[in-house]
Amino acid sequence: MKVLLLQDVDNLGLAGDVAEVANGYGRNYLIPQKLAVLATPSALKQAEAIRRAGEAQRAREKADAEAIKGQIDGTVLVFERRAGERDKLYGSVTAQDIVHALNEKFGLDIHKRKVVLPEPIRALGEWDIPIRLMVEVSATVHVVVVKEGESYAPPVPPQPEAAEAEVAPEAEAAPEAEVETAPQAEAEAAPAE
Repeated sequence: MKVLLLQDVDNLGLAGDVAEVANGYGRNYLIPQKLAVLATPSALKQAEAIRRAGEAQRAREKADAEAIKGQIDGTVLVFERRAGERDKLYGSVTAQDIVHALNEKFGLDIHKRKVVLPEPIRALGEWDIPIRLMVEVSATVHVVVVKEGESYAPPVPPQPEAAEAEVAPEAEAAPEAEVETAPQAEAEAAPAE
């Protein structure tokens, strides 16, 4: 069955595209949900207008997704959970928990299907969880699960003075290496004459 997509459909196509789908998928899902119409000659004439409208809508959605990404990217979410002796949680941290924390913290309306979490988190620790806002726009949230009653202290970045002190000895050692290789090069060149 050929259908003309009215909206973007994951793993099928963009608004205005003509797609070949199974009869049941088209009749029972796409058409009743107003995601597509049958690809008749009159509907195909409207395909270009639908494609332009879909592109405009995607541009608006992408701008919104970029704004949301700017808000949530790099956010640290700390969850306190009861855990056993081997740091296994009695419950779990699910995509719904992550979305609820983000929505509460930023006043957003993100759906749990946007969280790329193959399985719930069932152990104490830290994870970087991607939030797929759109196909080409995603943010990363740092999730920390700690034992109930404990607190989380973010890691302290290294001191800039220590980094400069490490660079200085390497810079002093480099000229000595050049001096040592120069007499060797002269000694090798002399026997060749």
